[in-house]
Amino acid sequence: MKLIKKGQSILELMIVMALLAILLPVLLVGFTSSRSGKAQQQQRLQATALLKEAEEAVRTVRESGWNNIPTNGNYYAQPSGSSWELVSVSAPGANINGLNELITIESAYRKEGILVTASTPDAIVDPSTKAVTINISWPTPFQSEIKSTLYLVRLDNDSKVYTSHPDFDPGETSGTAVSDTTGTSIPNDAQIQLAAGGGGGDWCDPNKSITQVDLPKSGVANAISAIEGIVFTGTGENASGVSFAKVSLTTDQDPPIVTPTPYPTFDGYKTNAVFGEVDYGYLATDNNAKEVVIMDLNQYSDPPTNSKFLEVGTINLPGNINANSIYVSNNKAYVTASNSKLYIYDVSNHSSPSLLNSGGFSLDGQGKKVLVTGNYAYVATTSTTYQFEIIDISNSSIPAFAGKLNIGTGQSGIDVYVNTVISTPNKAYLVTNYVSGQSNFYAVDISNINSPTISGQGSYNTDGMSPAGVTVVTGNIGIIVGSGGINQYQVVRLDTMTSCGGLQYSSGIRGVSSVLQNNGYAYSYIITGDADAELKIILGGGQGGGNYASSGTYTSAVFDAGLSTAFNRFSGNVYIPSANTVLEMQIAVSDTDSSCSTGDYTYIGPDQDNPTGSRYILTNGVFNGIIPYKTVNPFYTNPGRYFCYKLYFDTTDNNESPIFHDLTLNYSP
Repeated sequence: MKLIKKGQSILELMIVMALLAILLPVLLVGFTSSRSGKAQQQQRLQATALLKEAEEAVRTVRESGWNNIPTNGNYYAQPSGSSWELVSVSAPGANINGLNELITIESAYRKEGILVTASTPDAIVDPSTKAVTINISWPTPFQSEIKSTLYLVRLDNDSKVYTSHPDFDPGETSGTAVSDTTGTSIPNDAQIQLAAGGGGGDWCDPNKSITQVDLPKSGVANAISAIEGIVFTGTGENASGVSFAKVSLTTDQDPPIVTPTPYPTFDGYKTNAVFGEVDYGYLATDNNAKEVVIMDLNQYSDPPTNSKFLEVGTINLPGNINANSIYVSNNKAYVTASNSKLYIYDVSNHSSPSLLNSGGFSLDGQGKKVLVTGNYAYVATTSTTYQFEIIDISNSSIPAFAGKLNIGTGQSGIDVYVNTVISTPNKAYLVTNYVSGQSNFYAVDISNINSPTISGQGSYNTDGMSPAGVTVVTGNIGIIVGSGGINQYQVVRLDTMTSCGGLQYSSGIRGVSSVLQNNGYAYSYIITGDADAELKIILGGGQGGGNYASSGTYTSAVFDAGLSTAFNRFSGNVYIPSANTVLEMQIAVSDTDSSCSTGDYTYIGPDQDNPTGSRYILTNGVFNGIIPYKTVNPFYTNPGRYFCYKLYFDTTDNNESPIFHDLTLNYSP
């Protein structure tokens, strides 16, 4: 038994020794690894803290000024007073408490504005961006590292601002003009817009040294209508005048030459309104049997003297009423009457007009002025609830309201203007009676015909002048005439709704009309209370000269940044009156110093796939855009030294022009 027990003890000892031989190395390795892992973990924590510190140091250097970012190379961050500096060092970096800190600064590359690697085809160095790699490494207990990559973008970019005559005047205009921003609060400021016609005239600087015409007899002039070459006037407000006079003009000269007197006339009625065509004239009267009188302007009632036009037709409105206003379009006469109705007549047979809308169409007040274009009639009414009404006349037999506007002041409508040259105007302009402290001139947005609203342009107060008429002319200019106040002829900038000029006529102005001639000259015609010179012709247009243009371009002068630089972005302000006007821009960057209009510049837009075929479309108010980092061909390369821009103006409304106010260019020298 003792021998057996002794043998068992030896066997057990051998088993224990065998197990120790197996487990002891594992335990020793585990113990060693545990101690090393703890040290490695501690090193990694310290390295992470150092990495974060280095990142903040690099950002601090960048924020202190782009020039403090050193050239490409290896650096480490060293405290410098209350800030940091980057000090050159060789790999693997500066030893900081057993850790190696290496900050590597390299060029950043872009393609079509996107950060890419240097090996990317067509990649371009961006001088306003740096790629920064921060590497923290340590050799013990194991060779290890952590790193991060930052992209630094310069914060202290420079800018070039275009806003004044010295900025704009050196550029090249084609169908455009550089003008003062008269009527604004910005001194020494300028703007670019389409040429407004007039051959050197300026709407905002009207001149009293103008053509004047003494109409026949001594009646009170109270109505006017004009087309190119003819002014139609009504002077029959009292018994001493004639009902109608036609003044012919030779318009191929400036100012137009007035045909010598005597002027053919027409008499027998009190004239409330007048409308003229080349061959026919129409009077709205207070005659109970002939509220509308139609004259043939090629025939006379007193041959061979031929001094009085021949009456060829009349309209007798229902009831005992007066005709207030008349407009003729496509052989249809639209007549507003004192019974607050609109009547539509077929006048294709001038000797026998026929009523199309039996009983008339009821308005909310007397129609003081009616204008027609496309499928709609636009009416200024005496209603204090709906001063402006739009009537759908697509079916002349059954007209219907399309939209109404309540300006909310309790004033009544006096006159309205819409551009009847185009079928779909986007703006109407309404004047109301004058009330102290209230606006009485409004721009009305009619782009939604069913819901006219006061435009964001705001409104205008005639300052004591009681309006009698309104017109809108080339270059975003409104003209309001009337009596009382200081200026009876007031010129208003429609983009800011501010006065930019005026004239005084103590006898008052009874009506206004305007004409843009085929030769590009623009005029306003006013009818005044002056007994010996009732009709006056005022030359219009915009500063900068030139005839009216519906499209045009402006090419800037070259801007020299002084050295090759990255042009980053632009911003500015423009005025886009309506959807009828468009303003677009292209930019060019080159390393060739020459005029912006030469072939040394390729103009591009934002479309990266087709840059030379695209343009930046500028929207009303503030605009901005990114300038591509790109090489299109040898004549566009950004970064570059020289910068140009080109503007493209277009309008389908001859009274509206886009306006380019200013441009701020951001670049990184």
